[in-house]
Amino acid sequence: MAQPLAELITAAAAGHFPAADGGWRRIAPWRPGLEAIIAFTGHAVLAVAPDIPDQLVVSLGVNGFGGAHDPRLIAALAGPGGWIDSLDMLLAGRGSGREGEPPRLADRPDLAAHPRAEFAATIRDQPRLMGYPSADQSALAVISRGIAGLTELSFELEPARRGQGGGAGLVRDALAAIPCGELVVAAVAQQFPPTAAARRLRGLPRPGWPRWRRQPPARRGPPPPR
Repeated sequence: MAQPLAELITAAAAGHFPAADGGWRRIAPWRPGLEAIIAFTGHAVLAVAPDIPDQLVVSLGVNGFGGAHDPRLIAALAGPGGWIDSLDMLLAGRGSGREGEPPRLADRPDLAAHPRAEFAATIRDQPRLMGYPSADQSALAVISRGIAGLTELSFELEPARRGQGGGAGLVRDALAAIPCGELVVAAVAQQFPPTAAARRLRGLPRPGWPRWRRQPPARRGPPPPR
């Protein structure tokens, strides 16, 4: 059975959104120890463990019109020893890989110590580290089983190559390593200065990549390495 959030995201990527009724719903987390809140327009989805009572989230003002991102609610979900990640913009696109057309990116296990690779390994499953074949290039694309069990892409370009269209090229090359038509999600952190967030969004090629807000992830335990 598909994860309920995966079904919602898949439908939204096809243009079919939850009703903007100001409501909220809860579902089971897709990964043990990791919880999240995803906000569509006017509707929130809480992927939280069963030991979080509805009465608690209601008392903290949860709703689909912004209350689901109230800091008091997030802190209560994480608990006193938990870790809270940034507010992300969640985007969706599609793989473009085709049989008989090898991708430009190659597996790069030598980039496992890259901070983005280390972070992905703590909150996602089956991370595949990919980059350009040349050993003197360290651009990284991580293709994982991530949010709601969907294919998730994260990426980082070398600082010297930023601002020249290299980010969009890296994303296109990463999508070519994913079967054509397969849904792919990407989370763009919003805690950066607006100019930095804008650069990350420009790195995602058009058309496609519809957007929603995602709060977390949150976890009840020590923070992962960054």
